[in-house]
Parts: sequence; structure tokens; C-alpha cells
Amino acid sequence: MKKILITGGKKLQGTLKVSGAKNSALPLMAATLLTEGCNTFSQVPQLGDIKTISKLLRKFGTHVSGNDVLTIDASTINSFEAPYSLVKTMRASILVLGPLLARFGRARVSLPGGCAIGSRPVDQHLKALKSMGATISLEGGYISAACTQLKGARIYFDISTVTGTENIMMAAAIATGTTVLENAAKEPEVEELAIVLNKMGARIEGAGTDVITIEGVETLHAVEHTIMPDRIEAGTYMIAAGITEGDITLSHCNPQHLHALIEKLEEIGIDIIINDGSIRVMGTPFLKNTDVKTLPYPGFPTDMQAQIMALLCLAEGTSIISESIFEDRFMHVGELKRMGANIRLEGNSAIVTGVDTLSAAPVMATDLRASASLVLAALVARGETEITRVYHLERGYEAVEDKLSQLGAAIQTVNE
Repeated sequence: MKKILITGGKKLQGTLKVSGAKNSALPLMAATLLTEGCNTFSQVPQLGDIKTISKLLRKFGTHVSGNDVLTIDASTINSFEAPYSLVKTMRASILVLGPLLARFGRARVSLPGGCAIGSRPVDQHLKALKSMGATISLEGGYISAACTQLKGARIYFDISTVTGTENIMMAAAIATGTTVLENAAKEPEVEELAIVLNKMGARIEGAGTDVITIEGVETLHAVEHTIMPDRIEAGTYMIAAGITEGDITLSHCNPQHLHALIEKLEEIGIDIIINDGSIRVMGTPFLKNTDVKTLPYPGFPTDMQAQIMALLCLAEGTSIISESIFEDRFMHVGELKRMGANIRLEGNSAIVTGVDTLSAAPVMATDLRASASLVLAALVARGETEITRVYHLERGYEAVEDKLSQLGAAIQTVNE
């Protein structure tokens, strides 16, 4: 087991290129199941989740090769089961259900796992597929789905679901007739999936809004595509600049995808300069309190809640952070309190009263974004912080030690 050691107190400075987006790469890799021929994706981040879905695609008989430039050929698929051994570690594995069912008429997918941040049920996926004519059964922890031919339908999502929107959009791309998704997720990753599906020959309109219309086509073909920059990684390093009173310029990023975060950081007192494809972030010793509520895009992202909490632990006054997306996403609170943070939980809200300093302590990561919040807190804490269970971090952040070291952090990874 690895652990990370960080000695706090270094003001991070320099320029950093943002990696390709994990949450975009995963559905795009699943979308290759709809095609024959060799798809090529560039700027693929080297992460645990990418390795997991690559293994899953290979399990189906798909040819997957490469690293940051990845080639995927699904012409030789000979299996339609996503086993528990792979799916248990990553919720995004459910994204193979729609493509397999649409193209081959059958799929057997284990109920997904991933971070322990709430139940995150897949009922919206299953309801939609049933509306399109699929027969669905649940037995032994597996979803078994079958159909002769998926048919277009009008589908209303009871809650805004990113993976649900993506899954059904892929399935509808080669269904018979027209599918309309209402209350669809509007995240940039959903919009990019639609762009790539259209490059493959799909007919999709409205992605980026809450109503998406998909006119089914008979077949899709392979494409080449460069993965969009990771807005959550960008946001995390923006907070790293703010919390260390540093000065970081992030290249290869899309400021439009970070509007809600940028507004909050400016409220807190952090200086931000936006250029074409880059963001410069300059920290300050005088952080102001603010209130944050997580919302579906374009609201404040739940995937940045833990990170901004670490920052607000050092802000003057009291801040209230309300989590409206997941019910169990405050597990990092106990670990931040071990470092001297003053946080009180009331239902789905965290009341954060700023303190002068944080102190190093042994802490444990509980999920992907919680691990990022502990790294941020450690960067400014007095002394050396030891963070265990860092495999969570490796699921979503590429080369953290290298990138932070490049900016001047005192960080190392060691084996326990």
C-alpha cells in the first residue's frame, strides 16, 4: 500500500498543463463498443479508472492499446458480461450497458461500485432502457438486459444524472426511431460525448441543454478525437494556488467550464486572470468566508466540494457548504478536523469556521475527491502529513507527485 508524505508551507509557483478529462474519456471509451474499426483518442489521462475500463473492454474481446494515445477496436467483441471483479471498483462501468444492449441485443453487467459517497442508484438507466423496449432483470448482483431492437422513446429523468444521460444517449444513437431525453444532464462531458458520437455518424441535437434529441442511425464508424481538459483537476490546482498563497498558471484548460468555481474563488479573495486556454491563479493570506451549494452543471460541482472546504478551513469567519447531490460526501470532514479544522455537520451542510493554521497529522483518504482535499490541506499544514489509502487519488489525478513537485511542493510517495 502506498502513502503520500507532504511537508506543508511551500508557496506553489509555476505553469502546469491540465490532463485530459477522466470523466470524458470513460464514456468515450465505452462509446467505441458501438463501432467497428479502430478509434484513436489523444490526451488520455493515465489513471486507475482508465486502466480499469481498458481491462473491461478487453474482457469483451476488444483490442485496446497505447497510453496517452489510445487505440480501441471493438470489431472482435465476443463477450457481453461485465464481471463484478472489474465493475466493483468503478461506477462508470455501467456505461457499457447501453452500447452493448443497443449493438448486440444483450448485456450482463454487475451493479457498479466506486467511491462510497452515497447510493447513486442506476434505476434511471434501467427505467429508460425499459422504455426503449429492453427486458431487464436483476439477479445475483447483476443487471441482465436483452432486446431484439431498441426503439426510440420520450424519456424523462427524475433526477439529473450524468452517466444516465450518457448511457441512454449512446443506446439511442443506433436505436430505431427518435429518442428525446428530458431533464438531461448538461455537463461538458455529456456535450463532448455527443460531439464524438456525431463524428461517428450519430444524429444528436441539444447536448449541453436539458433536452437532447437523438435520431437513431443503423451504424456508427470509428473516429479520431482529442480528449477535453479535466475541469476538476484544473479546479483542484486552482485551489492549490489559493491555499498556499501561490501563483500558478494552468495551461490547456477551458475557463468556461470553471465559471462557478472561479466566481467562488474570487469571492474568497483569490486573484484570477483568464486568458485564451489558460488561467493564472494568485493566492492571498487574507481569505474571506463564503457559502457554497453543490448543484448540477452549470452550478458548483460536487466534485469540487471537498477541495473548497479545505480552502475555507483557513478563511476568516464562518462558511456554510451544502451538499445537494450525494448524501454521504462529507467523510473527509473527520480527517480535516484531525488537522485542526473547525467544522460542524448539520444534515447535508457543513459549517466551517476558519482557523489560523492547520497542523500535520496522519490522515486517511475515503474517496477520490476527499483524498484531494487532504492533499490540499497538507500543502499548507505545519509539519509532515501522512496520507494513506492514496489509491483513491490515483483513480482521478494523473502524476500528482510529479505535478506538485514541479510547482515546488515537498511531496513524496512511499510504500508502506
